[in-house]
Amino acid sequence: MQDNINKLFKAIADPTRRDIFHALVLATSALSITQISTQFDMSRQGVTKHIKILNDAGLVQMDEQGRNRFCYADPKPLKEVNKWMQFYAQFWDDSLNNLDHYLNMDKNA
Repeated sequence: MQDNINKLFKAIADPTRRDIFHALVLATSALSITQISTQFDMSRQGVTKHIKILNDAGLVQMDEQGRNRFCYADPKPLKEVNKWMQFYAQFWDDSLNNLDHYLNMDKNA
């Protein structure tokens, strides 16, 4: 599981990868790598490298049709990131509530 979360964070850490993923989420169908490349100011090879990292994290699925590779977003793995973040959100909520309780103890005494 730790390896999966590391791959997810690596994938979403880069703004270009987030933009590629976002474009695929918004697409009504799978997009070819060429179609994705036209949306970014970089080479097709550069886009392919980003897509590989997204694919390794499970955020992008690939479908080969002849010589073309089509990509579509799979946001399900982001549930792992959400679970990870919820743990820390709860930690901070609890910590702030404890601090508030501590600071208000003198007022209630």
